[in-house]
Amino acid sequence: MISVTAMLGAATMYVRYKIVQIQNSRSPFLCRNFNFVSLLIGIIGCIGMGIVASFQETSVLKVHDTGALVTFVFGVIYILLQSIISYKSCPEWNKRGTCHIRMSISVLSSLAIFPMIICASLVGIGTFKCEPDEELSPYHQASAVCEWIVAFGFVTYFLTFIRDFSGCKFEDFNRTS
Repeated sequence: MISVTAMLGAATMYVRYKIVQIQNSRSPFLCRNFNFVSLLIGIIGCIGMGIVASFQETSVLKVHDTGALVTFVFGVIYILLQSIISYKSCPEWNKRGTCHIRMSISVLSSLAIFPMIICASLVGIGTFKCEPDEELSPYHQASAVCEWIVAFGFVTYFLTFIRDFSGCKFEDFNRTS
């Protein structure tokens, strides 16, 4: 399921890239490379998610954790860049309220990623196994909570694209190829 999610995430990022490219060609508001760099960073995050799906935590822990770190860090950078793009395209292509929501999600995710990484480092690699009698480390709990905050931030952020995507037709994408 994670592999499918990674592919759908990459597809969503590409559609968003094309939408911004078309909008920017109609009324320039952004350096063309900024949109492309944002896409590349998002794709790297999706590749990290593919690594997470391919290497189980119980078998190849270091590779799995590296993939998770890439997913979260590059994913947060992607949504921050997309928030900047949203503000730059406002008010012609986005409503200010949408921009504020996107930036709020980006900031919350950015704030959660630091304690997630720090707490996971303090717990130590490979110590996430729990026995029924064993009490979880507060660092493990904090890391897990922050991980879920970032994950829900990604899902919520992608949901803000619905309105942008609703007005698109495939013909629009062929015009700028």
